[in-house]
Amino acid sequence: MEKVTVLQVSLLAKMSFYFKLCFLLFSCEFSRFETAPSSCELQEYTASGVLQDGDIIIGGVFPLHDTIEVSNLPFTSEPGYRMCNDRFNIRTYRWMQGMIFAVDEINNNPALLPNITLGYAIYDTCYNIPTAIKDAFAIISGQQAFTPNYRCQLNSSLSAVIGASTSTISIAMATILGIYRLPQISYFSSIPRLSDKAEFPSFFRTMPTDMFQSKVFVLLVKHFGWKWVGILADNIDYGIQAAQIFREEVESLGVCIAFSETIPIGKSREKYLQVVDIIRMSSAKIIVAFSCDTNIVPLLEEIVRQNITNRTWLASEGWSTSGPLFIIKKEHTKFWTGTMGLTLPLCDIEGLQEFLYQKHPLKAVHDIFMPELWEEVFSCSWSIAIQKENKLQSNTSQPALKEICTGMEDMRAADHSYTDDSNFRVSCNVNNAVYAVAYALHDLQACENGKGPFENGTCANTHDFEPWQLLHYMRKVRFIDQSGNERYFDKNGDVSATYDIINWQVTADGIIQFVKVGRYDARAPPGHELTIREQDLIWNAGESEVPRSVCSEDCLPGTRKRVQQGQPICCFDCIPCADGEISNGTECFQCPEDYWSNKKKDMCVPKEVEFLSFHEPLAGVLLFFSILGIIISVAIIVIFIKFMNTPIVRANNYELSFLLLFSLTLCFLTSVTFIGKPSAEFCVLRQMGFGTSFSLSLSCILVKTIVVVLAFTMTTPHQNVLKRFRPMHHRMIVAAITLIQISICVGLLLSSSLSVEKNTMAVVGKIILECSNGSEHAYFGNLGYVGLLALLCFVLAFLARKLPNNFNEAKFITFSLLIFFAVWISFLPAYFSTKGKYLVAIEIFAILASSFGLLACIFFPKCYVVLLRPELNTKRGLMGRAPQTGESNLKT
Repeated sequence: MEKVTVLQVSLLAKMSFYFKLCFLLFSCEFSRFETAPSSCELQEYTASGVLQDGDIIIGGVFPLHDTIEVSNLPFTSEPGYRMCNDRFNIRTYRWMQGMIFAVDEINNNPALLPNITLGYAIYDTCYNIPTAIKDAFAIISGQQAFTPNYRCQLNSSLSAVIGASTSTISIAMATILGIYRLPQISYFSSIPRLSDKAEFPSFFRTMPTDMFQSKVFVLLVKHFGWKWVGILADNIDYGIQAAQIFREEVESLGVCIAFSETIPIGKSREKYLQVVDIIRMSSAKIIVAFSCDTNIVPLLEEIVRQNITNRTWLASEGWSTSGPLFIIKKEHTKFWTGTMGLTLPLCDIEGLQEFLYQKHPLKAVHDIFMPELWEEVFSCSWSIAIQKENKLQSNTSQPALKEICTGMEDMRAADHSYTDDSNFRVSCNVNNAVYAVAYALHDLQACENGKGPFENGTCANTHDFEPWQLLHYMRKVRFIDQSGNERYFDKNGDVSATYDIINWQVTADGIIQFVKVGRYDARAPPGHELTIREQDLIWNAGESEVPRSVCSEDCLPGTRKRVQQGQPICCFDCIPCADGEISNGTECFQCPEDYWSNKKKDMCVPKEVEFLSFHEPLAGVLLFFSILGIIISVAIIVIFIKFMNTPIVRANNYELSFLLLFSLTLCFLTSVTFIGKPSAEFCVLRQMGFGTSFSLSLSCILVKTIVVVLAFTMTTPHQNVLKRFRPMHHRMIVAAITLIQISICVGLLLSSSLSVEKNTMAVVGKIILECSNGSEHAYFGNLGYVGLLALLCFVLAFLARKLPNNFNEAKFITFSLLIFFAVWISFLPAYFSTKGKYLVAIEIFAILASSFGLLACIFFPKCYVVLLRPELNTKRGLMGRAPQTGESNLKT
């Protein structure tokens, strides 16, 4: 009993459902006369379109008019719903005619969809979303007067919708059509977002995505070497996403964005002026514009008004072929010559041009847009008001505004871009979209029961199929278009990307023509997708040279880039490289150790090798004084030999005097070894000669000082130290002191072997040839020992400076050692503050100065007496008792 009750309830529920469905269908069928029931009441809307009945309907949406600006509504009365202005778009109307032509051609083809007639329902979106949404519901319902979510046309099936043009409108429509899984094939929407099948499961397109369009622009920027570009983009999803993709790709190549501005959709003149000001003030010569013609035209018109030239535009396919229709006048060609644009490839739609020629307002009475086309092409008017205005103006002798349309005008004689087959690009996409639907329907029709793709091998009913069933065939459709190319959709509903690259060039008649200069094919091997014929390109003002667009000019060799604060990396200053660095104009590189930068700092050249050469004037002067010192020393030796038996020579221990003169000669000779190119042998000779010669000299002075001190201090009878301090002891002291010096030199040299080093740090840009650090250690070791000897001599000589003697040698030794100390004390700071060959010169100078000081203070007074005052060269003279002049004459 319970089971029977449940069965009855189920039957009653089903009967109730079918009753309600029939009631709704009945209500919709008579919706023109009765309103919907209050329980599901919705407002009725009206959409005007171009309709043709058929077994299967294909919907279509095209932007035939521009949108109007909607001001703030007070809602004090019911607002109107018309959002289209009177500006008729001939280009998009040609797209619509391409759809009608394709439907007629399919209906006349017995091999495609036999026994089925296609119809169409085409509406105007007016470039705005609300109107497009109304169009979508009108297509779904099947009536121009419709109630949303009601389907009232029961005698035919809606297969698919062709459209929309802009990506924003396609997104809005795809959101609704996707709910019903109704196939939608766009002919001009390119935003990548529409490839998301999770969000838009029933969307297809015959237009490549912006991912490829942006990539082509990146390749063009890279190909021509542009580094500083500006971006303009419609303030909608299409422009924003395309600009974002382009920016990310191009910045990865090191290209900088000068500006990135959006083009207003609401026709805001204030925003247009702001964008134009940015373009005028920017130094970018390349501007990439992702826009459609209706949005960018007001901006381009403002650029003409403000006379902004010398810019190269990269036009997206949305406006790249719109110039002749909207913006290009003969007097304005200078602004747009050289523009490069991406266009869809031309295809050969046989019969379309003739189809357009045959269109006539009196023949196509169902085409509500044909009169507007006629008025645009022939600049006439069907309006009675215009005719009356023309009559009034003729009475006042003023020229008529427009002629009256008669219907006798000849479309073939119009020579208008409407029928120009060189512009059949988007029309090819429309044609392919219609044929994709037709071939998918053909595959659906050809299905055999038991072999179908649906549950239990069933097929769809050709005259009453569900939209999702057609989607199955749309995903797998493949066909050959009229140009011989295979067409199909990938898993995202997209087609392979192919673009023609065109160049806007001025003809002899002063009009703009589109010259194909290249091609992009995504199916080509990597690196060969883009081909450009540069020899066919014309740039701004008819120039053939590629324009440059950089924020800062490339730095010259020898300078490097320094990014300007707060600016992109392409904006930089060029600053010279430091000494010893070279650059290729980007960054500086240090030269190898033995090389230096040239004056331009673009090449490393071998460093100048520096040493104190014999050929230099400074070396010549020092060599002269060295030789002079040797000559004087030898001359004094000769004088002393000649006057060896005179008291003054004998009194000064001539043996030590000869040895001292010999050591001083060695000192002068040692200075010569510092001149010339250093070698390991000369490094050893320098240190040994310097230490030995000065130690020998000071040891002789020390012995002489000791002798003087002993001679005048040991005067008592029992003090016989001087007698015991004989010449043999003199020699032993001298030999011992010298041997100690030699031992010091040998020890230091053995501890660190001497060699010639290249000193690259002492003097900038030069290599100083000098003895190794071991030589320097030996040098200061010798100097320390010599200084100790000199200090000992000075102390003894200073103590004996007042001893009674007419020619007190201790006094002369004191003066000589004072000069010695002065020279070598001043030598130390000079040594540590001087580099290169001048350091060697200071060493030589110190040796010569101290040697001349010893020679002059010790021997010049004696030579003076020997040669010029012989009367003092006597024992009495030495004792301070020189004869008077008269006494001397008397003795004589």
